[in-house]
Amino acid sequence: MKLSIVTTLYRSAAHVAEFHRRASEAARRVTDDYEIVMVDDGSPDNSLDLACALADTDLHLRVVELSRNFGHHKALMAGLDHARGELCFLIDSDLEEDPGLLGSFIDKMQATDCDVVYGFQERRKGDAFESAGGRIAWYWINKLYSIDIPQNQCTVRLMRREYVDALLLHRESNTVIGGLWVITGFRQTGSAISKGHRNDTTYSPRLRLGTLVNGITSFSTVPLNLMVMFGMTIAMISFAFGIVVILEKLIRNTAAGWASLIVSIWFMGGIIVLCLGVIGIYVSRIFVETKNRPYVIVRRIHQRSQS
Repeated sequence: MKLSIVTTLYRSAAHVAEFHRRASEAARRVTDDYEIVMVDDGSPDNSLDLACALADTDLHLRVVELSRNFGHHKALMAGLDHARGELCFLIDSDLEEDPGLLGSFIDKMQATDCDVVYGFQERRKGDAFESAGGRIAWYWINKLYSIDIPQNQCTVRLMRREYVDALLLHRESNTVIGGLWVITGFRQTGSAISKGHRNDTTYSPRLRLGTLVNGITSFSTVPLNLMVMFGMTIAMISFAFGIVVILEKLIRNTAAGWASLIVSIWFMGGIIVLCLGVIGIYVSRIFVETKNRPYVIVRRIHQRSQS
């Protein structure tokens, strides 16, 4: 198999047929030896039924049905796990990323002799609120991650088989695929793309925040280091303040009021709870990973018989 196009389905009913048509056209311009792998991530709409109907008429299409919703990143990894192509083209099915990018990505891979060509946005899509939120998120990603994540990278990417096999060695329960793309290494080259915009995105602010926190705790110990530094700073400030209080008592026979004492107690109590919460997140990740549970469970694979 020369080429695999991998995508996921979640509330994708409106786009399944058009994505299949455009992805098939893009693949046929490259080779006739290709496959399209669609992973149904427990979609609550009829995305699976539509994809299975297409698979009944197209030998190139294979639909991997997961037993429930496991999340976008895990579904992407599951799709790559079932892909057999020497080249794997990973892309979302919502058509915000054009399947026609396949041709230009192959040209760039051949020109640069790299292992991965990934898409990135030079300018973020969406309204002012979404753009501002994205800038804030990437600011904290750059500050807190211990790895260099390409700015505004997208899902769409073309990968050689050697890279995909190395990527699949990561079997983490808390999968943050954006970080795994980077730490897997190999020679990677970015390609600027223009990404469309949907008003009915399935990535809510809560999910985006959860992904950010999950990514930070997966690839960085910076929050733990900051807690140590903050604790040392507070200790030094407290020591200096204690000396001031003692001097005021000895020289002026006065001391700090109860109001300042209560405020400082509440402040430190809040900081302690925050630090315990951060530590709890790291401990919970260790707890989950030690269970060694499968990160996805496949219910069934739908594919037309070649006989």
